[in-house]
Amino acid sequence: MSTANTVELNLAVGNEAVPFYLPQHNEVELFTHAYENQLPVLIKGPTGCGKTRFISHMAQRLGLPLHTVSCHDDLTASDLVGRYLIGDGMTQWHDGPLTRAVREGGICYLDEVVEARKDTTVVIHPLTDDRRILPIDRTNELLHAPKNFMLVVSYNPGYQNLMKGLKPSTRQRFISMSFTYLKPEEEKRVIETETGLDSANAQRLIHLAIGLRGLKDMDLEEGASTRLLVYTATLMKAGFDPVEACRAGLVESLTDDEDTISALMEVVKANF
Repeated sequence: MSTANTVELNLAVGNEAVPFYLPQHNEVELFTHAYENQLPVLIKGPTGCGKTRFISHMAQRLGLPLHTVSCHDDLTASDLVGRYLIGDGMTQWHDGPLTRAVREGGICYLDEVVEARKDTTVVIHPLTDDRRILPIDRTNELLHAPKNFMLVVSYNPGYQNLMKGLKPSTRQRFISMSFTYLKPEEEKRVIETETGLDSANAQRLIHLAIGLRGLKDMDLEEGASTRLLVYTATLMKAGFDPVEACRAGLVESLTDDEDTISALMEVVKANF
């Protein structure tokens, strides 16, 4: 990405500033092409690597409303599509976020889609091929997605197991992008831009993150995310002791095991 394009990511769309986002590869161009050609997008990557920030950035950049759904074990197709509710003595239909996005246009973003119940994938399938339709059986409607509607889903492949994961028949309906953590110098720039932390302490945080991500003997599901580094930098910028900031913003979020916390704090003290 050229310097000119990187600077452009900080411009305003309308009256709102585009959220800061530092590209990893060609994801901005790829996402824009997918939107312009009505193609759904699948984003894979570890927790806190910038997936949600990227979607927010692209929604503002393209001037689109963003309908975000945080998927979980109890999320059903009705939660996405809508349901009848009783109010004012009568039964009324209320659109779910997916239906609103199809009616009004914009990006419908299903975050951690593999956490949702399996019947949700049945709902999104007709929207991910050339039909681009949403059948609503309860209201006997067949909605056709407008050109400015886009379906985006994300998940963390590191959490997949035999019970949770996208079927090939679902994965192969999307253009896919893999995200990972930024290179050290890029991650340092993100920390400085997001928090205003000085260069020396930002560099120490990056060294710490590299050390934590490289640990093999600790029972950590994932290493330190960019999000946690930003949280920690915010505490440091506010005047908290760097070691205590790292404990509250970073270490305690990585594990609940006291022995592991003690070991991680030794790594922190070696860096600060």
